[in-house]
Amino acid sequence: MTEQQGAPQQLAAGKSQGGAGASYKVMLFQFENFQGKKAEFSSECKDVNEKGLEKVASVIVESGPWVAYDRHGFKGEQFILEKGEYPRWDTWTNSQNSHFLLSLRPLKVDSADHKLHLFENPGFSGQQIEVVDDDVPSLWGLGFKDRVASVKALNGTWVGYQYPGYRGRQFVFERGDFKHWNDWESPTPQIQSVRRVRDMQWHKRGCFIPLDPSPAPVPDPDPAPVPPPAPSAKAGHP
Repeated sequence: MTEQQGAPQQLAAGKSQGGAGASYKVMLFQFENFQGKKAEFSSECKDVNEKGLEKVASVIVESGPWVAYDRHGFKGEQFILEKGEYPRWDTWTNSQNSHFLLSLRPLKVDSADHKLHLFENPGFSGQQIEVVDDDVPSLWGLGFKDRVASVKALNGTWVGYQYPGYRGRQFVFERGDFKHWNDWESPTPQIQSVRRVRDMQWHKRGCFIPLDPSPAPVPDPDPAPVPPPAPSAKAGHP
């Protein structure tokens, strides 16, 4: 659901914060197709080179989601890594600006609900649009310009893209206020598509959860006696 509206409404009291008990695990490989030296992470890493990886060319996310960066210290271009396999660098980005992955951290997903406010100008002013529990492949299709200069992420975690169809540079919006495009590491105020980052804690699609096997039947300690078989009838003589 998306709609344009006036002043953004505040979160209702008592909304679920979520995120409790979330687990994270990612494996980084030096070469494509999960070859070469490997390093595993379950928490943030400011410099993958310090873990013995000269470069990262493929990734397997066992549980997440994660956000990776092309510079050390969680700086530079951002890449969303959700559960799955990434055999080449161009499977986690199509911006063509960078193939480096030098730092990463778990991505907070605070709620099953999603609400995002986009503003034309810095400081939450100008034309605005609200996106609620929906993915938007083109803001132009909703009559909104491609200029997004400030953002309020009221619920959930989002990723914005430079171009329509979820293409180009990626920008992560965790719950909070972003008064200027510099706050989300963008060189320009340009976002043309947005989507939700959905965690398996609430969204089970693609997540197989094995059921507990049924217990084996317990033998009856005092079974009832089995009646003797009935005598078989003999055929008479003609």
